[in-house]
Amino acid sequence: MAAADELAFHEFEEASNLLAETPDAATTSGSDQLTPQGHVAVAVDSGGSYGAEEEAEESDRTAVLDRIRGSLLPRPGHNFVRHHLRNQPDLYGPFWICATLAFVLAVTGNLTLVLAQRRDPSIHYSPQFHKVTVAGITIYCYVWLVPLALWGFLRWRKGVRERVGPYTFLETVCVYGYSLFVFIPTVVLWLIPVPWLQWLLGVLALSLSGASLVFTLWPVVREDTSLVAAVLLSTVVLLHALLAVGCKFYFFQPLPLEHLAPPLQATSLPPDVLLPLTPGAKTT
Repeated sequence: MAAADELAFHEFEEASNLLAETPDAATTSGSDQLTPQGHVAVAVDSGGSYGAEEEAEESDRTAVLDRIRGSLLPRPGHNFVRHHLRNQPDLYGPFWICATLAFVLAVTGNLTLVLAQRRDPSIHYSPQFHKVTVAGITIYCYVWLVPLALWGFLRWRKGVRERVGPYTFLETVCVYGYSLFVFIPTVVLWLIPVPWLQWLLGVLALSLSGASLVFTLWPVVREDTSLVAAVLLSTVVLLHALLAVGCKFYFFQPLPLEHLAPPLQATSLPPDVLLPLTPGAKTT
């Protein structure tokens, strides 16, 4: 015990002398090492990796917004794939555009009936939650299956005519996904109960979206025969129009005829009131 006490005393004395020589140092419990005051013994990351992640996320958001603007403002000679995707297709933008469009379609379709019921209490309304599923399946199948068929057809035509060079499958999906963004504000504006305005907005959105597809696909199909190019682009526009018109009729169903005008109410007359006879009527 005496030897242990003496050893502890010597260690304490050495530590005291060391502290006296370096007053800016502090001892750490359970260790013989000394750490200068004002410093942390644990290495701290300078934040460079965190800053790099933030810059990458900001760059991705900027790229998505740029691609949305490009789909809203199509113009001849401006290739969406070459000027906006730049060989870096993404699924983030198309996925959330399709999800937002499906949700907005279902919600506005239900709101249309709610607003109609407020104007005419005789209209019966019940929540139609199945429209969310229908909208999601329709939109996602369109954005995946139609580009798949288009990509496969162009790959086949490349074997027939070597100068035909199709886009990649992901690039084709991106083109279709971003082309649907214009329908999101259009569907919201369809809440305005003016049929001619709804159709005008629908035609405008379809024109912008269809033009974005045609201007993007034209550099690829123009190397093929004129007949194939015309049929292919016409099919693309026709399928796009069928999607828009189908959504308009399904999610914004016109009200039945009995709700368009108030029904005529029959009035009962007292039994002693005689109606005037029309010419040619016979009496018994």
